[in-house]
Amino acid sequence: MTTPLKFSANLKWLFTELPIEQRYDAAAAAGFKAAEFAWPYDRPIALFRDLLNNSGLRQLLINTPTGKPGTVKASGQACHPDSINAFRSDFLKSLEYANGMDCQMIHLQAGIRQQDVSFDAAYSTLVENVRWAAAQANDVTLVLEAVNPNDIPGFILRTQGQSYSVIRDVGAANVGLLFDVYHVQRSEGDVTARMRELFPHIRHVQVADSPGRNEPGTGELNWSFIFNALTELNYEGWVGCEYRPATETVAGLKWLSDFVQ
Repeated sequence: MTTPLKFSANLKWLFTELPIEQRYDAAAAAGFKAAEFAWPYDRPIALFRDLLNNSGLRQLLINTPTGKPGTVKASGQACHPDSINAFRSDFLKSLEYANGMDCQMIHLQAGIRQQDVSFDAAYSTLVENVRWAAAQANDVTLVLEAVNPNDIPGFILRTQGQSYSVIRDVGAANVGLLFDVYHVQRSEGDVTARMRELFPHIRHVQVADSPGRNEPGTGELNWSFIFNALTELNYEGWVGCEYRPATETVAGLKWLSDFVQ
């Protein structure tokens, strides 16, 4: 018997017609049972507890904090040898939010490699930081995501293989792979081949079509094939809808009935 796919609303990308205080209820009204929100840190934990309780949604994922947009730290600093203490302070903050929101996963953002730092030094720092974070996280799962170089040039993890290398070298049971279909297609292609190869390490899946990062069905990917592959693998986790709606969020959700039975 195969496991039906479950979809979560990424509220950094969906329902942006509304303030965050209204997005949880809107996602629930649209039929979602779970939510992701990258950076909740400018609002109190108690607010998110209320939003979750009122909407009935569960919080699946948050990201580690990042630096100012346009800086080398805008995509995380876990691979920066000169920022180990800052990364660890930020991670403890994300863990506080995850625990307070009863959130089961933290996306630990690896970051852009600094120009004056070798790949080996940046990689070693990343492994050290992920290993340390995993020891603090207890029941919270940490996930690593490879990001395509078109969207974030210089990001240290560009392929699923690189992300898996960190997971292997860390060797902690609570560290796994965030398999983002959009980034896989933009960086590597062969989406379902990568999925099958690394499936034992996948803890979360996110979707957007390529190349526009809009909802499934707006680009070049064969979503029936991709979703069928996930189903055949008996994927029991969630599929995060991390895409930019081509028009309006609710109108764009027709793809769920088009591709998922």
